[in-house]
Amino acid sequence: MKEFVALTVETLPVRLGEESSLRARIGEDTGSWQVAEVGDGNLNLVFIVKGSKGAVIVKQALPYVRLVGESWPLPLKRSFFEYHALKRHSERDPGMTPEIYHFDERQAIIVMQFLTPHVILRRALIEGRQLPKIGRDLGLFIARTLFRGSDLSMVAKQRKADLALFADNAELCDITENLVFSDPYFEAKLNRHTPELDPLVAELRRDRDLKVEAQRLKHIFAANAETLCHGDLHTGSVMVTDDETRVIDPEFAFYGPIAFDVGMLIANFWMSYFSQSGHEENGGRDSMRAYLLRTATEIWDVFVEEFSHLWRTERNGMLYEASLFEAQGDALGAEQALDGLIHDIWVDMLGFAGVETHRRILGLAHNADFETIENTALRAHCEAKALKFGRHLAVNRSRIHGMAEIASLAERLQREIVQ
Repeated sequence: MKEFVALTVETLPVRLGEESSLRARIGEDTGSWQVAEVGDGNLNLVFIVKGSKGAVIVKQALPYVRLVGESWPLPLKRSFFEYHALKRHSERDPGMTPEIYHFDERQAIIVMQFLTPHVILRRALIEGRQLPKIGRDLGLFIARTLFRGSDLSMVAKQRKADLALFADNAELCDITENLVFSDPYFEAKLNRHTPELDPLVAELRRDRDLKVEAQRLKHIFAANAETLCHGDLHTGSVMVTDDETRVIDPEFAFYGPIAFDVGMLIANFWMSYFSQSGHEENGGRDSMRAYLLRTATEIWDVFVEEFSHLWRTERNGMLYEASLFEAQGDALGAEQALDGLIHDIWVDMLGFAGVETHRRILGLAHNADFETIENTALRAHCEAKALKFGRHLAVNRSRIHGMAEIASLAERLQREIVQ
């Protein structure tokens, strides 16, 4: 058991070259390995390693938040949770995650498949690419992983063991609990926002209804351990080509509400929608905006379709047992229960989407959709619409009846002139 030491471009070939399985995959001559540090995230080191036989991605956790520095320590064990979440997601929706080649728990290193020519989905959307498969792929992924990681599907003893295992990911849950649900709604130390938003930000932080709903959502997040969630599912955690979709980076994995991953993911498509006005240097983005609204709707529709299919074919857990319904000739009772569950997921999904939108504009960790808009007045113009949109979702989520209503709201806000 060696003391933790962060990898560098220079030391990586020596340290990982000790593993014969990696030499066989990359190249026996470790001195010829080409190593590039490519991590641009908030937490970790990420390297691309190429050799005569192939290429891999090497990801290493650091004992602190990379975005902030050593003043914000984090446990290395988050790589343990990422590894186990990737394994479970791979089993529950095969082919939707990168293959894992090596895991070193002590050194917090995961070596995995180098995805090429894949690009980060967020970057593709900023560039205006309309990828044809992501709506269906992501809808299937969230339905399969969330259903199959719950008491609707799993053997109760196994699910409780998993719940206990992932419950130790407390520090990363603490980040979410503060950065998503609380910090955006007061002047927290690490918050930042585009200066032109000052009047709207002050208004939101005085908004009692919004703050109460944000705390109700935090309560649901903390108390409702329904399933294994990715925990940080956004367009920066997805890699794509026109033909393939892969989900990465589940180090925030925890047992929580089914609606959480769904809301976080779809929110990022709605944010991309409002950001498009800031990326029209080479022409209008009306077609892209329409595509983003369609894709958000497709993700939800496919999620409901697949979740319902799994309910009818794989509901083998302790919840809503078939012995109470179908086995007694009462299939309609099972459908009634399903409708109620889908409704609850819908309402909470909208709330999580609303607060995710706010934290990405008002909190610590912003997204590139807005941040890459250099003109701050234009950026604020886009962000203000998204903030209003997010507030409506969070506060009125129990009175919103469908994706068409949400698309209409987004289109009205897009036409609005924000002072």
